[in-house]
Amino acid sequence: MSVINQLPFERPIYELEEQLKKIEQEPNPTPNTKDAIRNMRLEITRMKREIFENLDAWDTVKVARHAERPQTLDYLELVFDEFVELHGDRAIGDDRAILTGFAKLDGQKVMFVGQQKGRTLKERTECFYGCAHPEGYRKALSKMKMAEKFGIPIICLIDTPGAYPGIKAEEQGISYNIAINLREMSLLKTPIICVVIGEGGSGGAIGIGIGDHISVLQYAYYSVITPEGCAGILWKDVKFANEAANALKFTSQNLLNLGIIDEVIPEPLGGAHRDHRQMAAALKASLSANLKQLTNTPLDQLVDERYEKFRKIGMFHESVEGVEAE
Repeated sequence: MSVINQLPFERPIYELEEQLKKIEQEPNPTPNTKDAIRNMRLEITRMKREIFENLDAWDTVKVARHAERPQTLDYLELVFDEFVELHGDRAIGDDRAILTGFAKLDGQKVMFVGQQKGRTLKERTECFYGCAHPEGYRKALSKMKMAEKFGIPIICLIDTPGAYPGIKAEEQGISYNIAINLREMSLLKTPIICVVIGEGGSGGAIGIGIGDHISVLQYAYYSVITPEGCAGILWKDVKFANEAANALKFTSQNLLNLGIIDEVIPEPLGGAHRDHRQMAAALKASLSANLKQLTNTPLDQLVDERYEKFRKIGMFHESVEGVEAE
């Protein structure tokens, strides 16, 4: 991995791995050398586990944004058997920040919807860094309604810092289009699985995030706002992003404890960016298991339970004049 892509807390791991690589290349290793190699491998594993088990919220954001973390296109190649892309919103154009199309997962036809950030500067410019315009959400919804019509389950992969924040998007009704998606997705009579694979930022994420089963990868985050946005509003300075991240409680374990998500999908030791195939295998196993369960649930029950799931989010208790109310 390029040094520029190594996160600060990862560098001791990469330094030790580089030393191990040099030792392993030595010809005719002695018994002492073999013992050193064995011990070094154990130390690398121990170091990975210790570092990644103790990440704070801001470090988790850095992992979620890692330049080499697998993106939607990577999962399309590694998880799904086929993919036929469907373009356009039938109104303005084709937003490349959201990919839609027919796919197959272990022989099961699904409608795939996913947010793509891009890796190179050219790709990121085309994809708006994963920030969709109104046409992106219209495209997603039209393909979901097509899935409902033909009785096809929907799989959504979420990875965005938020919806596109430009004036043009505002003029064309980005908030309205996201709100329409929330309403319509809550009523779709077909199974919907949503997985946050990296960043799950604000309305940009929830615009394709209403589902029957919500999962988050271990080192992804799902939040009403990015840490920088929160810091800018509350502290008037993005340098407080670390404090904002800790206050927002948006890591996968926080979300599971709060009942906002249904599952945390474990990542390979050291994060998904270190082993794309192992991460894809874990994601595929989760999708297959949940898809099987949801397709066996009556559609009316599915919609009712989906409604109740989101109604329960944000419940709280308050006391008025000594009387506790909910």
